[in-house]
Amino acid sequence: MTEYERWLNTELDDPDLTEELRSIQNQSEEINDRFYRNLEFGTGGLRGVIGAGTNRMNVYTVRKATQGLANYLKKHTKKASVAIAYDSRIKSELFARQSAAVLAANGITAHIYPWLSPTPTLSYAVRYLKCDAGICVTASHNPAKYNGYKVYGSDGCQITLKMADEVLAEINALDIFNDVKQMDFDEGLRQGLIQYISDDVIDSFLDEVQGQSVIEGTCDGLKVVYTPLNGTGRVCVTRILDRIGVKDVTVVPEQEFPDGHFPTCPFPNPEIREALQKGLELSERVKPDLLLATDPDCDRCGIAVNQNGKFVLMTGNEVGVLLLDFIARSRIQNGKMPKNPVAVTTIVSTDMADPVAKEYGIGMVRVLTGFKYIGDQIALLEEKHEAERYIFGFEESYGYLSGGYVRDKDAVDASMLICQMAYDYKKKGMTLVDAMEALYRKYGYYKNSLMNFGFEGEDGMIQMGKIMDTLRQNPPKEIAGVPVVGWSDYQASVRHDGGTETEITLPKSNVLEYRMENGGKLIVRPSGTEPKIKIYLSANAASHEASQALVKEMEAAVPALLGI
Repeated sequence: MTEYERWLNTELDDPDLTEELRSIQNQSEEINDRFYRNLEFGTGGLRGVIGAGTNRMNVYTVRKATQGLANYLKKHTKKASVAIAYDSRIKSELFARQSAAVLAANGITAHIYPWLSPTPTLSYAVRYLKCDAGICVTASHNPAKYNGYKVYGSDGCQITLKMADEVLAEINALDIFNDVKQMDFDEGLRQGLIQYISDDVIDSFLDEVQGQSVIEGTCDGLKVVYTPLNGTGRVCVTRILDRIGVKDVTVVPEQEFPDGHFPTCPFPNPEIREALQKGLELSERVKPDLLLATDPDCDRCGIAVNQNGKFVLMTGNEVGVLLLDFIARSRIQNGKMPKNPVAVTTIVSTDMADPVAKEYGIGMVRVLTGFKYIGDQIALLEEKHEAERYIFGFEESYGYLSGGYVRDKDAVDASMLICQMAYDYKKKGMTLVDAMEALYRKYGYYKNSLMNFGFEGEDGMIQMGKIMDTLRQNPPKEIAGVPVVGWSDYQASVRHDGGTETEITLPKSNVLEYRMENGGKLIVRPSGTEPKIKIYLSANAASHEASQALVKEMEAAVPALLGI
């Protein structure tokens, strides 16, 4: 309440904040939700609801985070520079410009895109411009009320836990109003401390994406409907498709241009059918081979496939497995498969990737959830001068990357590869649905499911902690009537198999995994970016029906498992 009163009595730069603070006077729950904590800063940076308070995304929390980053950089390097990008969300441009101004006030050069840009172009700019860090203002695929602030290291990858902790220590030492240096943005431009990133960087980025092509010739004859979901993808995706010969592209008009309110897709996430609804309606009229969708910051990509006139949505796991198979097969055919190739995926992504990788002699590496861990694997290979061994990485949440030119998932690269793959199968008289069915017949019917349970506010955060503590202290002996034969606690770095304990060598993470007698698996993970617990379920059986039935039985057992 003291902090609320301080904000209310301070002359704030953003009149929206003052209006909001006045509107919640005498509403203790609303005040508490905005001020009971500082918005959490970690390896994913900041993410939260836009609004007034220390637990909200606003110019003050963004400036404070940037001052903390600036203090960290000044302790570790001379003449530091930072690349900045932003998406189409509400106040994204404001937050990006304010970040640049704080950096300039600290004598740090800020390279900022003059237009909204996909997240992967930020990762690319950090490396291309040899910056010491990067900032991307985005909340990815969250609803319109959210915004976020991702921080990248000099390698173009989201920051490490060590760097996050050091930056957080700097942030925590600051007063949000009194300790942040500021400079007018235009003054920063005049002094050369703020510089616009040129078109050459985007051109070079697209050259690198096109360099990931795995088939010869163009994809002339493929018909595509595309939606950027009112985000940043339109320019880069349509340009790369044009480069590879996909000329017949129809963009969904209601979602073509940037709009942070996302009026036709309240949840702008290509994982969700509702987000693709306008694209599906247009596809019914246009009859393309493929509906392609990228999320607002253009790092995730979803598709629907024309299967005998009906449009079938494919999961991130299915597309990941298809791309792994396609890239491996194509590289072998064109003589571009490196020695000892490596692919990377996450612990929550489908186990089907393992037998596919084995078929082609590819080493499959499993990492924690978050594409930064896939980026870390690329960096490790690069340190050993073996970057060419990396051929593909994916995560179940629709993120893909086939080269080391960036260190984050890239929906521009994914859009190109998916279209090339669809064209390759079209020449054989097959759709991507047909291709996936052939892989299922060969490797087994793997089914996956994701369940989300939301926990809003302070009470919700406490409840999430209690659920994880209970599961840790009392691991289930059975799930849906099937015995649990092993479990892993990634926070304690321990894997339990029967009476045997082994060490998990991955970084510590608040994740629990339960392995079942029938080969099923259940993973519990609190989201790092949203107030929710995610449950990942997987099963493998001799048919679609049998595998799906196992998943459904597990889904039914989850609420009791969580005690909700």
